[in-house]
Amino acid sequence: MALLRSLFDFIGNDNKLDEKLGLTEKQKKLVHNTWAIVRKDEVLVGVTVLIAYFKQYPESQKEFKSFKDTPLDELSKNKRFQAHCANVIATLGKVIEQMHDPELMEASLINFTEKHKTRGQTQQHFENLKQVMLDLFPSLFGKQYTAEVQEAWKKTLDMIFSKISQVYTD
Repeated sequence: MALLRSLFDFIGNDNKLDEKLGLTEKQKKLVHNTWAIVRKDEVLVGVTVLIAYFKQYPESQKEFKSFKDTPLDELSKNKRFQAHCANVIATLGKVIEQMHDPELMEASLINFTEKHKTRGQTQQHFENLKQVMLDLFPSLFGKQYTAEVQEAWKKTLDMIFSKISQVYTD
């Protein structure tokens, strides 16, 4: 009987809602599992995300003094750009890894956002980046990008970017 109860608890935990994050345990697992794909080549994924961002919002590239004048088709070879891209992905990865500790995750997001806010980054910049990422996820995650994964990521990014927005509104 104890074995059945343990099995039921294990299966039932997937649907348990983490009230602080607004995600079920299953959604958190889906996010972690698909993020493993990104971690295989953080530089390439970061370059892909930021080039897509600059293509959609060309004026944003001008805010980066170390590669503001680099032609878009040459950016992927620029080491300073690659380093920045890797940092973007690593920061998001850190936040994802901290989902087990929502208070730590929130503190990390606040620190990150405050630094960017003092550099002139706006809430709209972050919203634009969120949309670019959501648009890229199907190609990044390939056949693992199911409707369930899409829902988990949308909720995750909504939660992350709502924390970022709080820094701008507080």
